[in-house]
Parts: sequence; structure tokens; C-alpha cells
Amino acid sequence: MPRQFFVGGNFKMNGSVKTIKEIIDNLNTAKIDPKTEVVIAPPSLYLLLARDHLREGLEVAAQNVYDKPNGAFTGEISVDQLKDSNITWTLIGHSERRVILQEDDSFVASKTQAALDGGLGVILCIGESLEQREANKTIDVVTSQLKAVSDRVRDWSKIVIAYEPIWAIGTGKVATTEQAQEVHAAIRKWLASTVSQETSDSTRVIYGGSVSEKNCKDLAKQQDIDGFLVGGASLKPAFVDIINSRL
Repeated sequence: MPRQFFVGGNFKMNGSVKTIKEIIDNLNTAKIDPKTEVVIAPPSLYLLLARDHLREGLEVAAQNVYDKPNGAFTGEISVDQLKDSNITWTLIGHSERRVILQEDDSFVASKTQAALDGGLGVILCIGESLEQREANKTIDVVTSQLKAVSDRVRDWSKIVIAYEPIWAIGTGKVATTEQAQEVHAAIRKWLASTVSQETSDSTRVIYGGSVSEKNCKDLAKQQDIDGFLVGGASLKPAFVDIINSRL
């Protein structure tokens, strides 16, 4: 069974009530490929606004979730709170949180397990730094990040893996189609050998890192690229072009 194309929009710490309503109005009225699953991730303050205004069939993700139940954890959001608000997905492990907030592989894996146990879908972000790529450690880094999750999680059916080379995020640099496909194929090979062939065949592996309306069509043609996690471009009308990159 072919893997459904998946496009996520990570707004990061951007947007206002006005601009997020404008983005959503554009998505609600645009002609969007019905074969593509679309999820947007606004800042947490605007999750309910987005869910209230976004049309049925398009989903909303948190940008982060905590790995503990409701309690004395100032500033965090729990899985139960997201579910109560009809937020069905969450990003976990984005490189900005791994690097700036020092979230390690173990913590990312713990949050992934908590989200899955609570019934959320997870966009699991992995990726290497420029130094790691130049040292030919890309595959070692991303598979190590994945292994931390596989040590805790058996069922990958609600995980979408987002490969985002850190050196390409927000820099305007983008991995070539060949570079991206090579890493995606290696991720799929690792899933087959470490988790199962069925998981390898069915798990969507999407690409992120300066994805735009100009490069998305070539990337979307690659055998092991199942969609995109879009940053800055998700704030612009061109996001629709990226969603429709397989049309």
C-alpha cells in the first residue's frame, strides 16, 4: 500500500491572531491535493484558534509536548491537554529544541513514547549538524537518534519521521535531491533491520530544511521522500504549492 504524502507546516515562534487567521483562510479556500495529509503547527498560544478555524480534514499539531501527566510542570503542555483541545499531532525533537534547549535523545524518546501512549501522532525530527555531515557521520547520527526511540517504542504506525539536516534549516541551503534521498533510503534500511520490514515499508519519512515552492517538486519525486516539514514557507501562500507538489 503506498504511503500517503504528508506535509507539515511548522510556524515556529511566528504569527499573530491576524496572520494565523489569514494563513488558515488561505488553506481553507485553496484547492489542496486530496491525497496529501496536511498538518500545521502554530505556537501553543494559537493552537485552539487554529483548530477552531481550520476546516475539517486538515489537522493541527503542537510544536512540543511534555512526557509527564498533568501536574506541577510550569510552562509545559501535557498529552491529555492536547487531546482535550482536539490537537491530534505533535512535533518532537526539533533541532532547535535539541540544540538551544539541550533536549537529548533520551528525553526526545520519552516524549515520543508519552505522546504515542496518549494517542497522538508524532512528527519525530532528526538530523545532523554541518560538522557531523562533513565528518561523514550523518547516518550514524540519525540512526542513533532513531534508536533511542526504538528502544522505547514498538508501534511506529503513528510516527512520521522528519529528516531535517540542521545546516539546511532556515539557511537557504538545501540538501540536493540525491543527498536527501540517500539519507531517507538509509533511514528506511535501518527501520527494516532494526524494527521490521513492515515498519520500513509503511513509515513516512519526510524532508525538512529550506523547502520551498522552487525545490519541492524535484524532492517529491524521490522514491523515499514522503512529504515535507516546512518552516518559513508555511507562513506564505506558497505553502499551498508545496502541499500540491505531487500534482
